[in-house]
Amino acid sequence: MIGGSGLGSLLGGQEGRRHEIDTPFGKTSDAIIEVEWEGVNVFLLSRHGAGHLLNPSAVPYRANIFALKQLGCTHVIASGAVGSLREECRPRDLVIPDQIIDKTNKRANTFYEKAAVHVEFAEPFCPVLRQILMEAGGVKQSTGSKLPVAQESGYQVHGRGCYVCMEGPAFSTRAESLMHRLWGGDLIGMTAMPEAKLAREAEMSYALLALVTDYDCWRTKPVAAAGEAEKSKDELLKEIIGNLAAATQNAMEVIRRAIGLLGERRGSLPESAAQSALRLGIWSDKARIEEEEVKRLGPLWMKYF
Repeated sequence: MIGGSGLGSLLGGQEGRRHEIDTPFGKTSDAIIEVEWEGVNVFLLSRHGAGHLLNPSAVPYRANIFALKQLGCTHVIASGAVGSLREECRPRDLVIPDQIIDKTNKRANTFYEKAAVHVEFAEPFCPVLRQILMEAGGVKQSTGSKLPVAQESGYQVHGRGCYVCMEGPAFSTRAESLMHRLWGGDLIGMTAMPEAKLAREAEMSYALLALVTDYDCWRTKPVAAAGEAEKSKDELLKEIIGNLAAATQNAMEVIRRAIGLLGERRGSLPESAAQSALRLGIWSDKARIEEEEVKRLGPLWMKYF
């Protein structure tokens, strides 16, 4: 479990065995906490670290994913706060994205700097793990163009969406926000990449539960009704924080149910392509890759040597 804004602080406060891990890519964002939920061994990591000190560009994504792999993780459920690019994705809703557009440009996005490794990434989020999250959120499958939505929960869970990952830390201009909508984006966030790509390179199933906090700036604010004062910036910030808190509680419900389903189906889940991503992904002549590099990245690819 990788927790972003909102969920990260909640995960960081859990009691369990603490793992302080140093990797070939440095230290993780925070200690990784090992707990047991619903009969499943779970590792919890706060993406932004204690006190939310790491901005999205400063998160040690490679160290985080490498450490989770080293600990034996096979599936990663991540969370993150997002802005909505669609009217139907309302604040406090949850979204299980199926696609992503990467606009980041400052972040190391591969483990393999001394070899040519090309993983398949057409489906950036593991369909098997996404299905588990959809079931946990009560989402009914749909073949239509609209986002499938959970009908039974007290909040909306959307079963697909395209996440635009921007560099940040500043938010979008209105022109950029409108452009992201034209591209087909449904959500805007800052942390799903390169996290999702690195998880694929580490052969771990990865899915994201996005927490909608507000509408991005494409949506002009509604004019206050006659006699009603416009909300101040402080009031708007308070509203966003309230939306995040509510979405965080909703997300925890879905995630706990998802972990329970993973536990029940342990050993019988369909095979995920993510978990053999390197089988055809290593294009270099293995005999010519430096032995030291093979060992350095051993937890990721040693089984292929």
